[in-house]
Amino acid sequence: MIRFTRVNEAISGTLARLVVKVLRLGSKDVQTALNVANFGVDSSPIKGMVAIHADTGIEGETIILGYIKPDIIAQPGETHLYSTDQNGVDSFRIKLLTDGTAEIGGDADFMVRFNELKTAFDQLKSDHDNFASAFNNHIHPTPSGPSSPPTPVPSVIPVQPSTADIDPAKIEEIKTL
Repeated sequence: MIRFTRVNEAISGTLARLVVKVLRLGSKDVQTALNVANFGVDSSPIKGMVAIHADTGIEGETIILGYIKPDIIAQPGETHLYSTDQNGVDSFRIKLLTDGTAEIGGDADFMVRFNELKTAFDQLKSDHDNFASAFNNHIHPTPSGPSSPPTPVPSVIPVQPSTADIDPAKIEEIKTL
């Protein structure tokens, strides 16, 4: 038999399994059931979620098959992974959208392709360093006598090669297209 129950508490059970306490047929009918989830999904429900509670065919052993979310945000064809605070308010969400894009934590900014960014950055750094070298080594023709390097002016500091490095910005653990 399958019943709709309300989560009272989620607790770690034996063998590191999640056991959920549910209120079944009233406030005094507290039952425990093993939480069943898809492979690779590790989550724990918050108090008050409506659980789908089912018998297993073994006397006294029941399982939670899933939960009914009261507010669906995902549009048809989308998948959202999310976490909430204890009150059920979203704290973080990853959206896989029907247009082939993904939003990780929101849509206010863009992720970058690091390899392409590094190529452009390294070219800009090389151009800067070449300019700095040319600027620091250029000479001025003089009206009389041989050409000479520019006379140092206290307010003009020689241009230094760039020491900028974007390598620490690379996140090795997250890959993209």
